[in-house]
Amino acid sequence: MNNVKHTASPLGVFKSGASLGGKVSKFRNKQKIYSQGEPALTLFFIQHGGVRLTSRSKGQPSAVTAILGVHDFFGEICLAGYPLRMSTAVAMTASSIRTIRKDKMLQLLRRGNKASNALVSYLLGSMKKYRDHVADLLTSNAEQRLARILLRLAHLEKGRSEPVEISTVSHQVLAEMVGTTRPRVNLFMNRFRKLGYIHYDGTLVVSTSLRKALLGK
Repeated sequence: MNNVKHTASPLGVFKSGASLGGKVSKFRNKQKIYSQGEPALTLFFIQHGGVRLTSRSKGQPSAVTAILGVHDFFGEICLAGYPLRMSTAVAMTASSIRTIRKDKMLQLLRRGNKASNALVSYLLGSMKKYRDHVADLLTSNAEQRLARILLRLAHLEKGRSEPVEISTVSHQVLAEMVGTTRPRVNLFMNRFRKLGYIHYDGTLVVSTSLRKALLGK
């Protein structure tokens, strides 16, 4: 594949994340960062690696609500005044993650400069993605939901044309995000590959042609 781009985050403006302050910690693969229901006094910025967020309702199994990568925030819901964690965060691979106190981040947001404007834009977009994910579960079929999740992971929802390489995500995790079974995800992924929408070459490459799956083409 030529002209393949690696996944880029709209928060690349922060580069190392040093301007955000806080403390950087190392997490092992599958190590828990925080649990749903714990006090929410901090938020986090991923400098290296990846994180999976899951939520659980009473009497229901856990559901994957987000898969995040480099330059993504998580735990940011605390900025809206929620006192407790709304999800459980687990490292998907060896990761370096910056922990930022809620009060320090609120100070940064009030500055009104380029960095704070980028943060506000990101946080608003993040909330919209969570809302859209819930809407997808209600209005789209499983194959369309999988296609949309892959496009989001590659930041290919709009405005980009090059194929993008994304971190490998297990079919079981994708099944939990889609709200279906692993065998069905296997079926859809094989179909996408045969149609040329995605490619496997040690890593997963997502093409913008995957958008056709949203239209049932």
